[in-house]
Amino acid sequence: MRPRESPDIMRAELTALIVDDEPDVCYLLSAILKNRNLRTNFVNSINEAKRALREGTPSLIFLDNHLPDGYGLDFIEEIKKEHPLAKIIMITAFDAHDDRENAYSEGVDYFIGKPFTREVIFQTLETLLP
Repeated sequence: MRPRESPDIMRAELTALIVDDEPDVCYLLSAILKNRNLRTNFVNSINEAKRALREGTPSLIFLDNHLPDGYGLDFIEEIKKEHPLAKIIMITAFDAHDDRENAYSEGVDYFIGKPFTREVIFQTLETLLP
């Protein structure tokens, strides 16, 4: 009989891709996620995200909406088609009711307004991860 793995060991195998054009947000979010034993990678545009997603499927994708080469909202359908198991978390400074509704209708799993706190990120992980 195989011993049960602890949740921390299981989480160590989880990965996150951060897609945001603000380096400070990428570094901060990466540090928060590493605190919860997630391996992270970050990119600053949709084109860079497409390249990263060709290399593998992350467990979580933190996706900014306003990127230099387009809107994250327009990229959601492609992500869901190619990586249906990945959970998408929209992170954006534009946190209006309509923005949230549009994001959820496009298929995001969670929506976080900027600025965010470590506690909000931890709560999101608890909600979305096994």
